[in-house]
Amino acid sequence: MLELIRTVTTPKQEQTGTPVIAWVLVVILALIWGTSFILIKKGLVVYSSDELGALRMVIACAALLPFAIKNLRKVEPSRWKFLLGSGLLGNFFPAFLFAIAETRLASGLAGVLNSLTALFTLLVGAALFGQSITWMRMLGIVIGIAGTTILIFTGNGNAELNNMYYGLYIVLATIFYGISANIIKHRLHGMKAVAISSLALLTVGPVALVYLLTTDFFYKLQHVPGAWEALMYIAILAVFSTAIALVLFNKLIHISTTLFASSTTYLIPVVALMWGVLDGEVIHLWHYLGMVVILAGVFIVNRAR
Repeated sequence: MLELIRTVTTPKQEQTGTPVIAWVLVVILALIWGTSFILIKKGLVVYSSDELGALRMVIACAALLPFAIKNLRKVEPSRWKFLLGSGLLGNFFPAFLFAIAETRLASGLAGVLNSLTALFTLLVGAALFGQSITWMRMLGIVIGIAGTTILIFTGNGNAELNNMYYGLYIVLATIFYGISANIIKHRLHGMKAVAISSLALLTVGPVALVYLLTTDFFYKLQHVPGAWEALMYIAILAVFSTAIALVLFNKLIHISTTLFASSTTYLIPVVALMWGVLDGEVIHLWHYLGMVVILAGVFIVNRAR
């Protein structure tokens, strides 16, 4: 998400100061994105991971549909394949992968692993799009991956909260995020962030709806206790984490700098872990160590030149 919005930043904007409202937006965004992982967990109480993923896409697509309709005729035909790529890799597949991961992984740990997006965005850019990468940033990537290894392959093995292999689903999702971010940066440059997100969702939203019709979602909604409450959590997840957060982050990046905006990367895991602990999840010492190592790697990547 961070790299997506960076595409609309100009050199002039990089030099502007940081007003008070920017700090307010950082806190709000950290709360919204950091809360998304506990919302997934609450949605999974009733709905399966594939139902949750499909619901998230359908609701998010509907929330941004007015923006998609507004920008539909402005898109060059040659760019639709890249919008589809962004829709699949930046939205569709990760929605399902995060939901699958959280069937066995604590929501707080999922929030920490999400920080890998910044590392894979840089790595994919260097590997597939010819971006230069300094040895310092490569060091940051290695440190981040080391932290991931600690986080995934340590713990008490509790199947309810800590299944080490399920963390790999989130790693795959962050790789997809990295590819999508580079597609947007290198193939969809010049388009506004809201237009990109709404149109990318439009390419996958109908597919998600068709799939949702083949599941037990409507039966559960009518007959399973707590189904409407779980749907509410998923709706909040889709509307706030995708639609409202996108608009707020777009505002943040225009009134501050990309470096300042990247501070959300460090706050999101803290919020995610906080919600997890409040919900009774057990976070072990090794998990905190892994989180610190991952965030150290992200810090080096963002600060290195």
